[in-house]
Amino acid sequence: MSQDRGRFWDGSGKPVFILAYLLLLALPCMGFLPNFWSRVLTLSLNSHTHQHITEQAILNVTMETLRGIKNHQGSHAEEETRLGRGFWRAVGEVVKSNAAMDFLSSTRSDPVYHFDSERVDSSMGMLRQFWAQTLLSVRAKEYQSARHSLGQLFHSLQDFYSHSNWVEMGQRFIYLHLLQPEEPAIPVAAEDTPTCMECFSATCRDNLLARMTNGQQETQLLTTGYFSTFPPKPHGKCSHGGILDHSRYLGAKGGINKDSTSPLFSPHHYLHMEAANLAMEATLSVLRDIRDTVGQKTFLRLFSMKQVPALVFVIDTTGSMFEEITAARYRAHSIIQSRASSPGQPGTFLLVPFHDPEIGPVYETDDPNQFMQHMENLMALGGGDEPEMCLSAIQLALTHSPPLSEIFVFTDASPKDAHLFDVVKALALEKQSKVTFLLTEDPKYTSESRGRRKRRKRRRRRRELLSPDRFSLYSSLSSLSGGLTIFTTNSDIRSVSAIVEDNTAIDKVTLLHVESDEELMSSHSFRVDSSVKNVTLHVTGILTECVLTSPSDQSQSLLSQQGPLAELERFVGLYRISLLSPIQPGKWKLQAKSDGHLTFNVIGDSSVDFLYYFATVTNETHPGLARVEGSPVAGVPAFLVLAVTGLAPDEEASFSHVTLLGADGESIQQVKLNSSSSSSSSSYSVEELVGWLDSVPIVPFCVRLTGRDSRGDKLERVSAERVQPTHVQIQVLSVPRLVPGHSSMVSFDILNHGPTRLFSLTADDDCGYLHKRGPHRFHVAEQGSFRGQVDVLTPATAQAGATVTLTLTVHALDSLDSNYAVAYMTVIPPDPDTSPPSCSAARVQSTCPSTCNESSWSVFMVVSDRGRAGLAALQLQSGEGILTLFHSPPPTEDSLGEDRPGQDQQQAHRDKTTSGGHRHHHKARLEKGDPPLNVSEWSPGSSQPLWVTYTSSCCSAQAELLVWDTAGNMKRCHLTSGQLRDRSTETSGAGRITPTPVFFLLLGLLWSFLL
Repeated sequence: MSQDRGRFWDGSGKPVFILAYLLLLALPCMGFLPNFWSRVLTLSLNSHTHQHITEQAILNVTMETLRGIKNHQGSHAEEETRLGRGFWRAVGEVVKSNAAMDFLSSTRSDPVYHFDSERVDSSMGMLRQFWAQTLLSVRAKEYQSARHSLGQLFHSLQDFYSHSNWVEMGQRFIYLHLLQPEEPAIPVAAEDTPTCMECFSATCRDNLLARMTNGQQETQLLTTGYFSTFPPKPHGKCSHGGILDHSRYLGAKGGINKDSTSPLFSPHHYLHMEAANLAMEATLSVLRDIRDTVGQKTFLRLFSMKQVPALVFVIDTTGSMFEEITAARYRAHSIIQSRASSPGQPGTFLLVPFHDPEIGPVYETDDPNQFMQHMENLMALGGGDEPEMCLSAIQLALTHSPPLSEIFVFTDASPKDAHLFDVVKALALEKQSKVTFLLTEDPKYTSESRGRRKRRKRRRRRRELLSPDRFSLYSSLSSLSGGLTIFTTNSDIRSVSAIVEDNTAIDKVTLLHVESDEELMSSHSFRVDSSVKNVTLHVTGILTECVLTSPSDQSQSLLSQQGPLAELERFVGLYRISLLSPIQPGKWKLQAKSDGHLTFNVIGDSSVDFLYYFATVTNETHPGLARVEGSPVAGVPAFLVLAVTGLAPDEEASFSHVTLLGADGESIQQVKLNSSSSSSSSSYSVEELVGWLDSVPIVPFCVRLTGRDSRGDKLERVSAERVQPTHVQIQVLSVPRLVPGHSSMVSFDILNHGPTRLFSLTADDDCGYLHKRGPHRFHVAEQGSFRGQVDVLTPATAQAGATVTLTLTVHALDSLDSNYAVAYMTVIPPDPDTSPPSCSAARVQSTCPSTCNESSWSVFMVVSDRGRAGLAALQLQSGEGILTLFHSPPPTEDSLGEDRPGQDQQQAHRDKTTSGGHRHHHKARLEKGDPPLNVSEWSPGSSQPLWVTYTSSCCSAQAELLVWDTAGNMKRCHLTSGQLRDRSTETSGAGRITPTPVFFLLLGLLWSFLL
């Protein structure tokens, strides 16, 4: 993607002033710089930031995983891989959580989160909690929570290499003990042990004492720099350093951080690249451990890779809904059939039934056949009154569905739970999910027509007494989320439901989304570029005239004639217009007339789309752009950060500006875009574009991106959700972990950007754990703030790994100002097992001559679990030999040699122990490529050790065994033809595990005792 990459701003002069202003605001950084804008603020454009390291690591391991799957499936075709909105949205969530550690008041100055002030032990404990929490969430399919804890883990892990003396000690491999307590540890310098010498210049070379840089393992000591005034720095300790770190004036003066390449901010700037490379390697290692622990398929789902859009139905199941349920079944079946014939995964299917007073349960599955069976079991029963608990059902759908989902609501009743509107609105905007309503009751119908429907179908009682605007909340929710509200009839619901298939197809992009209440002819336009196929227009309302004009000025009156441009399907409440092939690239015009409200939505097939967020410059401890959570503040300056997704690696495109559009499609403000970086280290990297708003508009708006494709044709994309600027903010300060049987506190700040006034706060969660939901009322002074808290009581029966979604909404009582915050809290066990299994060598037999194919090597070891959980599974990750597992020690020396790889053994390993004859009842065999062996299904007790032999040709001198316990902890056991070694022999320079002569005998005696 080309976008004047060496240039940040054009020549208007204003951005230069802005940059100077930002530099005045910039305060010192702790840890690698948070994101791309930090490099501008610190004048270190070649620094590696937390954002860069995290994005590149996720990208590398994701592509590595895709290549591994392709090779395993035997596919040699070069398939073009495009990384779409779902992937980059998921990566963005990890990056956002990472950066938030530098911006949130609860974490930015706490040394434990940044490996500062020699709080190494506490920081390691916190790292391991983040690891355990991430695995819990992934196993529970709570991927959004997993991405949040993963971002936190990455931040602290990356900070270690920037803030400690690890690099200065000459270490060239990552420090495994940080996340693996059984690996060799290096002691931390005591509080009274000096670590640094005085340094009186910006660049500090050789200011660490000799013992802090000693490469000899026996005498090494770890230290990390102290930052600012808390905790106080003891005399002789190292400072973090940098121009605004006050502790650098205290002895020993100077600092050791390697956060950037700027000597103004990083005294050890000359080691920045070494620290960044180790941080990258550590991040890659965590990602590979996650992938190997949860499996390739689940790993790709964690990052929404190769995921088709979720199919999410919210269905009213009262007695009047037979036709609607039948239509939903038909569409689900059609979608499942079309996906079955295409490569990739079928996606997520989610169903939330409701009627008063029952809601749910939520049915979620990846199996399309199970979903169809559940749809077939839906029955239209009971009910008869108005309204129903529709918003409660939508809330459940939003909390359980992935971001960027399309949610389809089938009902004929208004909402009984209108008090949940703000909560549902917040969830829809936070997840960028669209909500579309298919209503089979039009408020414009006459009492007479409703009477006929009532006699025909036992419709709900007292229709003529209901308010004609009772569906207004539905219309508001669909409008702000970018969906549609369609009023149709039972006879047309099946045809109208075609919109479900239109909107859930892969790679759908929005070209136009506007609403119109004009009685005169309204005119709208949209652009089709060379990448767009299969363009469909949806118009809701009642048209009296509609004319479509092509880029070549050819027109077609859609209501009165057939023509060469488009085909019209007309149903009650919906017009479905399909452009006919070949579709001309360029500007299309649509003129329409109606006596009521119209909504126009134009979609097409294209992988090229975009994501965006608003940001402000942080003025706390870390220079960078902090994301604006919730709605942006009206009338104040802000940055608009935008990422274009779905471009092929060799595809050229340029993007010049975005336009902020009002509800009728009118232009409110144009914002020029400039590249955020001067280079890209990967052809698959997404480049962020930055725009500056002098003042955020005070009226709601949508965002339209404009650029040019590789052919020079103008390219436009629209993000259909409506941004609602406001004058109040709400910020969650801390997100606690939830422990069953305990209470937790969530703190928040309300920031008032208007006059003194009264506010109302409402809290809600999807599990019912809140102690008080509100509303809570309080005054906030002009330009003032209010700090509050809500209490969450987690029941003792709460399931570990479950996510509780907390939604906070605040609104002013004297205006329309409102805002929201959404927090995801994870339930963790009260005393989690974080100790991984172990591999211990007992005997090695190796006689490898120079001609490798004439001999073999073997190693015998014992695998056990150090913690309480017990062994769960084993897998041979790499190596060309055979792994044999025994319930008890093999009785003779021959057991090492009998499994040497040959044709007979290659065939014999397929005879698994659980189903084999007498010869193999006591053992199991594994080869590379076999799925993990479930220990609980094979071994009589997972808490007991297993005896393992590995035998391989000398031509394959290395192998790797993966071992998991039932708590999800994983151990990598590396085997070589000379000895068994764990990964520390390769990565951190720690000592090798050497077999002892009596080890095998002692373990045999231990086993006999256990029996």
